[in-house]
Amino acid sequence: MNEIAQPLISIKDLKVHFPVAGRGLFSRSKQVLRAVDGVDLSIHSGETLGLVGESGCGKTTLGRAILRLTEPTSGQILFRDQDLAQLSNSQMRAQRRKLQIIFQDPYASLNPRMTVSQIIGEPLETFRLASGDERKRRVRELMDMVGLSTRFLKRYPHEFSGGQRQRIGIARALAVDPEFIVADEPISALDVSIQAQIMNLLARLRNQKRLTYLFISHDLRAVRHVSDRIAVMYLGKIVELAEARSIYANPLMPYTKALISAVPVADPKVETARRRIVLTGDVPSSINPPSGCRFRTRCPYAIDACRDVEPQLVQIKPNHFAACIRISAAEPDIERVRPGDAPGLRLASIAHSA
Repeated sequence: MNEIAQPLISIKDLKVHFPVAGRGLFSRSKQVLRAVDGVDLSIHSGETLGLVGESGCGKTTLGRAILRLTEPTSGQILFRDQDLAQLSNSQMRAQRRKLQIIFQDPYASLNPRMTVSQIIGEPLETFRLASGDERKRRVRELMDMVGLSTRFLKRYPHEFSGGQRQRIGIARALAVDPEFIVADEPISALDVSIQAQIMNLLARLRNQKRLTYLFISHDLRAVRHVSDRIAVMYLGKIVELAEARSIYANPLMPYTKALISAVPVADPKVETARRRIVLTGDVPSSINPPSGCRFRTRCPYAIDACRDVEPQLVQIKPNHFAACIRISAAEPDIERVRPGDAPGLRLASIAHSA
């Protein structure tokens, strides 16, 4: 991937909070669920940025907020220097041609009363891009592009397999020639044998049409093969960001190390010899997250300072960022840091004050 000075998407201090009613019959207290809580992220034109993390960490909410399918509470979403978060509904509608989504469940996202031709052709009519014979030609072209026979034009979603339905969803997203696509767990509902086909299709389309993806998944094997860079999310925050090869070869955060250790290896000898990192404790609630570092309640390297200081995402190695006060550029390996030391504490304080 070539480095591009100006990102296509630039997210700055993005927050998505949901009000939650207090528990109890007579409770009037209002709480806030911090699904996304201060995310800074850039996505460059033509790249695939993988977004990984445990279920409930805010991945899908972040993807939907970028497209304004979920309204952000605060922060900026810059698309070619235009803040999508500040646009009116009519202004945002004009931008939706360039910003599309592929949903996780290919069956629930398709109207069961519409044929394939109607589903794929609907965006063409909505944005007045084609009608009549031109619309029919374009629908056929899109079906061929995603590997579907035009014999299926008049069939309904229930007549297709899961992989075929996902291809229909991809064709629908491509109908308006978007620049940026959020792929929200696009393979999680599919059989393993079909997952590789869909990933290969997405990769081919990216190269052919110069697409930019945010690829959301909890499957680190899939993300590894399709992503240029990977962002790791925990409890509403990005905790590590690096190129895909770098983050798999040398993860810095204890949380990332644990996620990668859970990915099975095809070689039986390697699988038997490697060490699995098992995290203790449950994922804290996004309604009442821990103070300081949100991962500290499950981190084997946590110290008292982790309770008081909220770590900032800073560059530890070239193009490799992490949010941990126990590591720094001079001491990036947390396993070798002396017990009780926090070499990144000064950097966190500087970043926070800035």
